[in-house]
Amino acid sequence: MNRKIGLFFGTFNPIHVGHLIIANHMAEYSDLDEVWMVVTPHNPHKKKSSLLDNHHRLEMVYKACEGYEKLKPSNIEFNLPQPNYTVNTLVHLQEKFHTNDFCLIMGEDNLKSLHKWKNYETILENHYIYVYPRIANGKMDPEFESNPKINRIDAPIVEISSTFIRRSIKESKNVRPLLNDEVWQYIDLMNFYK
Repeated sequence: MNRKIGLFFGTFNPIHVGHLIIANHMAEYSDLDEVWMVVTPHNPHKKKSSLLDNHHRLEMVYKACEGYEKLKPSNIEFNLPQPNYTVNTLVHLQEKFHTNDFCLIMGEDNLKSLHKWKNYETILENHYIYVYPRIANGKMDPEFESNPKINRIDAPIVEISSTFIRRSIKESKNVRPLLNDEVWQYIDLMNFYK
């Protein structure tokens, strides 16, 4: 039987405890066998200027995932054409690891804008989507309300953002509780976000 892999995409700039809480919840409380933390080199919807280099963000994800057996860092998108589109990444992964079934993990806020994604119909046709709750405005597309490919997982609502963490570090605030210890030490050592 194929292994079910949940893909949790993010720029992880930086990865924080909110990401870990959601990823670990998905790994432990759904039928996923593993969750891959896919570090996105460049999200077509985000400005690139504030992004740390790919290898630094990947290193932080490695540090954050240590000790979590079911969480795996992934740099699969680093060698794919830029900008990355999820539909292309999924095709690439399915070809490379054909004994795995890949599922997407996303927040409810992202599900609301799924209809704007490149070839979203193809994604829904071929992959399950695991959705965690977010406090988000806007209406849900009726197409996504009762779609059998969309699984809602009752995960904790975590409202921590990497943007908030970066801004706080710049303002010399102590954000240690929001970051895994090794990630905090790495950011501090490298003088990031100051």
